[in-house]
Amino acid sequence: MNNLIDRLSRRLKLPLPGPEAHRLMMPEGSEKSRFDEARMAKARLSSVLILLYEKDGEVCIPLTQRHVYDGTHSGQISFPGGKWEQGDIDLIHTAKREAREEIGVTESDVKIIGQLSDLFIPPSNFRVSPFVSYVDKRPKFVLDAYEVKELIEVPVSHLLKASTVKETVIEFSSGFKLQTPYFDVDGRIVWGATAMMLSELKSILTS
Repeated sequence: MNNLIDRLSRRLKLPLPGPEAHRLMMPEGSEKSRFDEARMAKARLSSVLILLYEKDGEVCIPLTQRHVYDGTHSGQISFPGGKWEQGDIDLIHTAKREAREEIGVTESDVKIIGQLSDLFIPPSNFRVSPFVSYVDKRPKFVLDAYEVKELIEVPVSHLLKASTVKETVIEFSSGFKLQTPYFDVDGRIVWGATAMMLSELKSILTS
């Protein structure tokens, strides 16, 4: 764990792979909208927490699965996080607050290592800032029943395997179909913005 934290601390101070890593997990045909700088500049601000901790000798990251609902990100798997609110000091505060609200992580235990590249999410018009962090021991997770259907603890070693990246077609309730790469996490499809952020983290860890 300490070696990984030290490596990330050094690497996150260097130029980030950003769009190059994002493209590896980007849904087909979405590049133009994802990199629309004018839209991104006007987007609503949000942040997510990429939290590292040890479990059974493995360094893990928690992901959350949303409930199915009538909305843009229904049923999707994501990092704990959400929109910036007036009471938030900054976007780090936003990420920590959301992690506390969604999965019960104690804010004071979270130590920030650095930040990945911001990412624009066109369907919901959010600019997301991903913060990489760690805690000294596995949190006692408490899930918000309204926000989170399930907590998924993903070993970092699993994400680094080439066989974890696959491709599928996502079909929406409207009938629209989207071809996209994804991370296979115990049979679950992790795609879209979450997969793109994981791709940048993976690129940093393997470079």
